[in-house]
Amino acid sequence: MPKRALPTSLPKIKMDASLPEPLYKQLYERLRGAILAGQLERGARLPSTRMLASELGISRTTTALAYEQLLLEGYLESRVGQGTAVARQVPAALTRGPASRARQAGAEARQAPSIRLAERVRPLEEIPESERWPGSAGGAFRTGGPALDLFPYAVWARLIARCARHSLRTFAAYQPPAGYGPLREAIAAHISITRGVRCTPDQIIITAGSQGALDLAARTLLNPGEAAWLENPGYHGAQGALLAAGARLVPVPVDEEGLVVEVGRQRCPDARLVSTTPSHQSPTGVTMSLSRRLALLDWARQAEAWVLEDDYDSEYRYCNRPLESLQGLDRAGRVLYIGTFSKVLFPALRLGYLVAPAELIDPLLATRRFIDSHAPILEQMALTDFLREGHFARHLRRMRQQYHQRRDLLEAALRAHLGNLLDVRAPEAGMHLVGWLPLDKDDCLAASLAARAGIEVTPISKYCLEALPRGGLVLGYASTIAEAILPGVKRLAAALEKF
Repeated sequence: MPKRALPTSLPKIKMDASLPEPLYKQLYERLRGAILAGQLERGARLPSTRMLASELGISRTTTALAYEQLLLEGYLESRVGQGTAVARQVPAALTRGPASRARQAGAEARQAPSIRLAERVRPLEEIPESERWPGSAGGAFRTGGPALDLFPYAVWARLIARCARHSLRTFAAYQPPAGYGPLREAIAAHISITRGVRCTPDQIIITAGSQGALDLAARTLLNPGEAAWLENPGYHGAQGALLAAGARLVPVPVDEEGLVVEVGRQRCPDARLVSTTPSHQSPTGVTMSLSRRLALLDWARQAEAWVLEDDYDSEYRYCNRPLESLQGLDRAGRVLYIGTFSKVLFPALRLGYLVAPAELIDPLLATRRFIDSHAPILEQMALTDFLREGHFARHLRRMRQQYHQRRDLLEAALRAHLGNLLDVRAPEAGMHLVGWLPLDKDDCLAASLAARAGIEVTPISKYCLEALPRGGLVLGYASTIAEAILPGVKRLAAALEKF
């Protein structure tokens, strides 16, 4: 009978229960560091979770969680009857010792020219991607997208064809940077009725989605190094736009009433700008209370700061009519209102809009001319007809009904199958919800376990500039068909069973 290989002797590992970092994460970091430093070679066999727990004086659950995370990330591999070992496929460049890596880096530096980038690029690379495209990994409960299978493509195709035949020749030259006039008129009429926005068509600029509006506002209103409040947790797109403009980000917490204005005042009373999602906070889903809205507007007036109100999906409100906008309460002209059709119609449309105080329009348009001149005209014309002929209103009514049903199905399934792990708080609006984890649970690990089961959930910690008291999972329901919700939750529950 062949002898089994003995486990490799591990480098000395020190654990400290007094640190805020969980023990399993400390162990994960120590083992990962040993692998990357070459102290644990590829193929080296590790002790069993039971043996290692005994040696370190910790629970077996702790060692199992650390091993599980390393297995998920590809640092370890496990085979039946052979135990757990350092993965043989870990790139050699990662597992060389420090001296070897330094020599290799020096050789590569001599062979290839250095590439210098603007300092603001690296922070942008570290922001998690919130967009998804065909072929990207994903499954049930991905966030950020509407139900693309329910969009009236035949109607849209007919409108595009009609505009191309009858109107495109007239508008084929360069267009005004503010966008197609009839579309701005249609948007002004719509948001004044549904959102209480007070504006004229001349105060509207058509942009490349809400991201284009955030970018345009940040470029125009901020100097590099100036402070900007950002909700914590908050929207990745706002974070990226502010960083790209060179802003110094000031995280401001969010509670059950929305942005905690008093904390923002304490941390940075003279901030130049704040980005907020008051109607349906991204990602927690809370709605900013009236008292907080008034406090925010009062601070902006006193500090002569600007408020970017991102109203990305408030069209989908299920308990009553959509709330009136923050912009509608503003009497000092400090709010810039941002809307998008990407969440309501389809993301590839890339059309949104920015509503700005009249005195900002010329500076914004001067900036816009040197970004992308204007949005594609054919889509603007088709969208105008889509709004004016009632297709938009009909589509909204249908989607509200569908998303309301999907939200209720998801909430019920989560309470039934994960009620002992997730504290679910169904929002009154929007396209996603949050399941909050117990205080001692790591949401990144939970999301990794879900991904192995083909379920795409986002850890709420990925939306944060500073840590929250507890982690959570963000689950989208708009793009998941009703029939897939219960099976998806069951798979998620099975994946998190060991959690």
